Amino acid sequence: MNLKQALRENHSIRLGLAASSWQEAVKLAVDPLIESGAVKPEYYDAIIESTEEYGPYYILMPGMAMPHARPEAGVNRDAFSLVTLQDSVTFSDGKEVSVLLALAATSSQIHTSVAIPQIIALFELENSIARLESCQSEEEVLAMIEESKDSPYLEGLDLDS
Repeated sequence: MNLKQALRENHSIRLGLAASSWQEAVKLAVDPLIESGAVKPEYYDAIIESTEEYGPYYILMPGMAMPHARPEAGVNRDAFSLVTLQDSVTFSDGKEVSVLLALAATSSQIHTSVAIPQIIALFELENSIARLESCQSEEEVLAMIEESKDSPYLEGLDLDS
C-alpha cells in the first residue's frame, strides 16, 4: 500500500477543514474513506468506541493523529486519507491535533510493516505539521510525501505493489 498512490486514488486529501470536536475531526478524516468505498460507515463508529474505551491511542506526535480501527471493523481495502484542520481539536487526554491521517488496513501486518513506516517517513520531515497545515493543494501534500521517499524507514519496502 503506497501512501501517495492511495491518497491520489481515493481522492482523500482534504485541507483546511473546520471541526468543533475531536469526534467531528475523526469523521472528516474517515469520510473520504467511506466515500471511496475503502471502508464501511461503521468504521467511524468503531474508531469512536475504541477511542472512548482506550483513549486517543492513535495520536502519534504533537499535532498529529492516525485514527484507525481493526480490519474487521469495516475495512474493504487498504487506504489512507489526510485531513488538515483550520484550528486544532482537543482530545480527551488534552492533546491537540490539527493533522489527521486516517488509516484503513486489511491486516495488522500491513498496518505495522507498510503503513507505519510511510507515516513516520512523512512526519519526520522538518516542520512536517506546520508544512502540512500550510498546504493549499493536493499537489503540495503529494510533493511532501515524495520528499519523504528517501527516508531510511522505507528501505526494503516495495511500495509499487
